[in-house]
Amino acid sequence: MAYKGLGDFVAAIEARGELRRIKVEVDPILEITEIADRVMRSDGPALLFEKVKGSSYPLLINAMGSEGRMALALGAKTLDEKAAEIEGLIAWAFKQAGEPSLLAAIPGALPKLPAFLSVLPRHVARPACREIVSDTEGFSSLPVLQCWPKDGGRFLTLPLVCTRDPESGTQNMGMYRMQVYDDRSSGMHWHLHKDGARIFERYRAKGERMPVAVALGCDPAVTYASTAPLPEGIWEILFAGFLRGKSAEITKATMSDIEVPADAEFVLEGYVDPEEKRVEGPFGDHTGFYSLEDEYPVFHLERITRRRSPIYPATIVGIPPKEDCWMAKATERLFLPFLKLLCPEITDLCMPLEGVFHNCVIVSIKKRYPGQARKVMNFIWGMGQMMYTKLIVVVDDDVSARNLSMVAWKAFNNIDSGRDLVFSEGPLDALDHSSPRPRYGTRLGVDATRKLPGEGHDRPWPAPLAMDDRVKGLVSGRWKEYGIE
Repeated sequence: MAYKGLGDFVAAIEARGELRRIKVEVDPILEITEIADRVMRSDGPALLFEKVKGSSYPLLINAMGSEGRMALALGAKTLDEKAAEIEGLIAWAFKQAGEPSLLAAIPGALPKLPAFLSVLPRHVARPACREIVSDTEGFSSLPVLQCWPKDGGRFLTLPLVCTRDPESGTQNMGMYRMQVYDDRSSGMHWHLHKDGARIFERYRAKGERMPVAVALGCDPAVTYASTAPLPEGIWEILFAGFLRGKSAEITKATMSDIEVPADAEFVLEGYVDPEEKRVEGPFGDHTGFYSLEDEYPVFHLERITRRRSPIYPATIVGIPPKEDCWMAKATERLFLPFLKLLCPEITDLCMPLEGVFHNCVIVSIKKRYPGQARKVMNFIWGMGQMMYTKLIVVVDDDVSARNLSMVAWKAFNNIDSGRDLVFSEGPLDALDHSSPRPRYGTRLGVDATRKLPGEGHDRPWPAPLAMDDRVKGLVSGRWKEYGIE
């Protein structure tokens, strides 16, 4: 299912009984966060605040704040259902191309797939995001949140930042928080390893001002796509079209050649001066701690275009669970087929909510040879944003990676610390506060698999406890007879 925009998704949530309209006035300074935090911790509904102090626009939060609503956002009943579509596409491509390698098969097979046309965006001349054009409205017109008491100010927390590479012309859409400094300027928090920062550096090398457009409030598949860990150079709008099963609609910004989502509630147009930086933060982040102050580029707002009756989208992050955890869970399930394509021994993967995105990855593998768990660890650390993973736990394929109790049992009992712990130095997330140096530190791999000959374990590996199948069947057949229940 493809939504016509954020309002269409809100209607779908409300029809399921998972939206609450808050009709009393609320303050965007801390009060909304406290309300939303309590709701998110109790696996509660999406919230639409209809009267936000200081703004005429309603505010939506927690729209994707459960596994069910996250799946609904992508037009599926479950996230695994959506992942199965992707896995089916990979298998279909392999069969159509008749190639010995799936990687070789997909490029040739995709154009033959009718759904491939949905990946290509459709241009719209008269978009909903441009029903009203204003050069006088600024950030103060929006119900921007201050989330936590020690935050450096108010932050846009769900911005889709759209940029264009000045050399290749390729487009990028990423989600980078934006601290509001005044009515016409904000921080632009793109990290060193992000595509937005890479494009920014190219403008700086050319000594040119960087045009930027920020979309707020879109079809949720478009919003999610902006967070997806896609390969460098792949436009997130293409992935959104695939997730929707229908072309995502785009339009050209009014002040630059940047393409923006045509269904956006708001589009903020402006620029970043490559020679200007300003202190940004602190910010109560998804790690559950305040990320520290640092200098980041500055976005200058020149124009706001919007729908006639727009909805302002927001989220909060902090100690899990929060709404962003379910966006991360979607990434876990949707990108598993691609990981299995590149590393076939992987059978399942879990990124626990407590690991806040990428800090912990549990992976189950079909182990065939000594050292295979270490091979998988190094593969994961080499996969894009998974380089940030601080802890990887590898278990055998008869252990469900999603059963955290079972994983803990295996990890606590199957390892010898001198043999099975792997320390790997490398890049870490800019938000990581525990490493001695910014953005660089030591990552840990735990090999909790059964040990094979050749892995330094000379004794026989013990057999696991398991009841005889005959006895299990006997007891199951007589269960009612025992009178236990």
